[in-house]
Amino acid sequence: MRFLVPLAAVLGLALPVYGQSAAEPVVVELYTSQGCSSCPPADALLHKLAEREDVLPLAFHVDYWDYIGWKDAFANPSHTKRQKGYAQAGGRRMIYTPQMIIMGQDDVVGADRMKVEDAIARHQKQPRSVSLSAKRQGEQVVIRLQPRAQLSEDRLLVQLIRYTPQQTVSINRGELAGRTLSYANVVEDWQIAAEWDGAGDLEIAVPAPGSAASAVLVQAAPFGPVIAAVRVD
Repeated sequence: MRFLVPLAAVLGLALPVYGQSAAEPVVVELYTSQGCSSCPPADALLHKLAEREDVLPLAFHVDYWDYIGWKDAFANPSHTKRQKGYAQAGGRRMIYTPQMIIMGQDDVVGADRMKVEDAIARHQKQPRSVSLSAKRQGEQVVIRLQPRAQLSEDRLLVQLIRYTPQQTVSINRGELAGRTLSYANVVEDWQIAAEWDGAGDLEIAVPAPGSAASAVLVQAAPFGPVIAAVRVD
């Protein structure tokens, strides 16, 4: 079952030509739920993508399936808000699960492996206009950004994402009752660490206690293209 929710232009970003390194992954955001019977194939695909170094897959569990009878332990209203933000930015009237958003731009049904792979391949060929690094130092993450060329966006969001590489859940109610499912790269927390105008270098230290896996995204505000991403070393 595919869940549709009615909602009450996509930002363009012209980039110059230069090389892209293997350390600059393509970001794939999956909007999913433990209450959605059509989501397991997309969840399984995200596991496969998590095995790749050139892709940064992230599972954002949404809360609008919870009323059916099974509350998703990973769901967060902020994830639903983020998904709605992408829909509004793209001129779409509906949100659904499973949905994948690639680099903040492409809307793909999350279980359609061929279209997902095609979108990833297209973005692998596109250059990155920002040099980005992120390194853990004790209880904080130090993020460094440097523009490689003049940026066309005047407001960029530097976001710190924290996630758990694998979670396993036994589901007792709802559409998936009786199944035990594994989820990859489950987003536990995401925060805007800074706003950046892209006019010069930026270095910031963001509190990040604990040892959760982390990544940094640089994205045109508020729900535009992701122009750079990196895993935290």
